[in-house]
Amino acid sequence: MRSVKPGLMAAGVGMAVNVMLAMVKIVAGIVGHSNALIADGIESTADIVSSLVVWTGLKISSLPPDDTHPYGHGKAESVAGVVVAGALLAAALVIGVQSVREIITPHHAPAPFTLLVLALVIGTKEALYRFVFKVGDELSSTAVRGDAWHHRSDAITSAAAFVGISIALLGGEGYESADDWAALLACTVIVFNGYRILRAALGEIMDAAVPDPLQQQIRELSSSVPGVVRVEKCRMRKSGLGLFVEIHVEVDGGLTVRRGHEIAHDVSRQLKSSPLSVQDVTVHVEPAPPPPDGLPTGAGATEAGRTPS
Repeated sequence: MRSVKPGLMAAGVGMAVNVMLAMVKIVAGIVGHSNALIADGIESTADIVSSLVVWTGLKISSLPPDDTHPYGHGKAESVAGVVVAGALLAAALVIGVQSVREIITPHHAPAPFTLLVLALVIGTKEALYRFVFKVGDELSSTAVRGDAWHHRSDAITSAAAFVGISIALLGGEGYESADDWAALLACTVIVFNGYRILRAALGEIMDAAVPDPLQQQIRELSSSVPGVVRVEKCRMRKSGLGLFVEIHVEVDGGLTVRRGHEIAHDVSRQLKSSPLSVQDVTVHVEPAPPPPDGLPTGAGATEAGRTPS
């Protein structure tokens, strides 16, 4: 199974960056009379909690199986993904409500220097998103990818605030709420991605089927093992960063039980040694139907040490 260390590092980096950005945005928002920037800073504090949840989920998911959890603790990573997705949706709701409140409440236009702060935030958060998402993609971690989207949602709301404040400053009186309208529109993007992450995390908790290309790779690896005539059935589920595989392979029905057992072990070793992060394999061995012409199966006969007639 893949190491969780890159994910833990990504979550740690995210927490450190968010602590600094949250302080910068809240102070700049107060001094620069930008409610959108203050709200953005508050959302960054929520991102700190999100990264902490991901870090905790990965730590728990890496624990080995025990008497009470014989299949390991991998589901903790999926649970963390659900929490992170819920936090994204909650952040969108808070930003949306705050934006509507500011739209209907007259207020001063923000100070021009807040644009510089927002430009710094946008660049930092987009770079952080790319770094964390790459780690999440390499680990196939829904929680880490969700944490990455927290960083991008921050970049999106900051970009919206940048556009809105620019309009407010250029438009003058009557355009003070432009940044709030922009933040409101950005909420739709955050909600969409929160929903995507939530659906993926819930699918893992409910043991949804893994993508077809991955199943095809498992079938091809198993079929390449000497003695396997055909892969009859293959079922997989994702737990944490690893895969649990249950596969039915057909072998020559004339083989001994011992030889069939050896082939099953070969299939298991082949899958576990692959780069697909297979954590556990259950192999069922079944007799292959005889060929229509009645001749012995070539692969099975060879494995049994018999010479075809």
